Amino acid sequence: MNRPTARDVAELAGVSRAAVSFVFSGRAQGNLSAATKEKIRSAADRLGYRPDEVARSLRRQRSAVVGMLSDEIATSPFAGRMVLGAMEAARARGHQVLLIESRKDPAVEAEAVAELRARRVDGIVYAAMSMRRTAVPATIAPERCVLANCLPREPGSYASVVAAERAGGRAAVDVLISAGHRDIALLGGEVDDVAATDRAHGFGEGLRAAGLTARPEWTLRVGWQIDEGFAAALELLKGPDRPTGIVCANDRVATGVLLAVARLGIVVPEQLSIVGYDDQDQMADRLVPALTTVALPHHAMGAAAVNLLLDAVDAGADVDRTACEELPCPVVLRKSVTGPDGDRGR
Repeated sequence: MNRPTARDVAELAGVSRAAVSFVFSGRAQGNLSAATKEKIRSAADRLGYRPDEVARSLRRQRSAVVGMLSDEIATSPFAGRMVLGAMEAARARGHQVLLIESRKDPAVEAEAVAELRARRVDGIVYAAMSMRRTAVPATIAPERCVLANCLPREPGSYASVVAAERAGGRAAVDVLISAGHRDIALLGGEVDDVAATDRAHGFGEGLRAAGLTARPEWTLRVGWQIDEGFAAALELLKGPDRPTGIVCANDRVATGVLLAVARLGIVVPEQLSIVGYDDQDQMADRLVPALTTVALPHHAMGAAAVNLLLDAVDAGADVDRTACEELPCPVVLRKSVTGPDGDRGR
């Protein structure tokens, strides 16, 4: 069976071949009515028509492929969201994503960059699965690169799309303040970690805005893991003078807190409210009680990075290496937060 052509689509839709070309080259805006564009797309769907991307790329001297180089995919619970966001955004603009994982190995990373350049990708999304400042390989040209979920070591050297972590930290504590809590602790992430530091700053801002003061003994940097949350919560909650609400570094730390309070006989949320961070798949909504948390916008970051890159490609311009787009971290309300217990056994 012969592959359907643009002529076939034009005949079925009752339009010219030029009109079909306008639709599939992205030039329909201002040239064709919405009804005509819909007729052409419907005809193409009925025939199973797809443009010849090889021919189109030769004509445009573009590959219609975006390279995506990531530090880790198989081991990250968040990789799927970011990759899916990138792929959906690319597909909507007539591109595909070529995904390579470096496994944080400089030699593998160098080979990956060489492979992407050999394939003449239209640009590269350099993605990290945990927020950090990173040294981008010098062989990746900043005019055709956008960082996702990471920042360049030298500010202004590469464009980036990141989560608004400071605002997320404030949103986390605001959930507890809005519920009536005034005695609030932070079990934050690792010291010197970019995301943990921004979240801690947001936490402090939220307290100050409510006229509250952070207690040093309740404002801790404990790490990211379940056992670290467990050990910190046992120490924090062992006496009668304890917080009524805790903001946690992430959902794993919050899981450790839940294990600790179970051992201590503290009831969540009636005697202690807990807010996590990340909205980790297969965890946050499965805990008992289900965890109120702040979601990281991994899907949106993948999509925004691709769109920022392709906006420049389509305009025939360089990516603005000073651009830094911060995406909101939405609160996901579940069952681990309620108002403070008036009698906490003090």
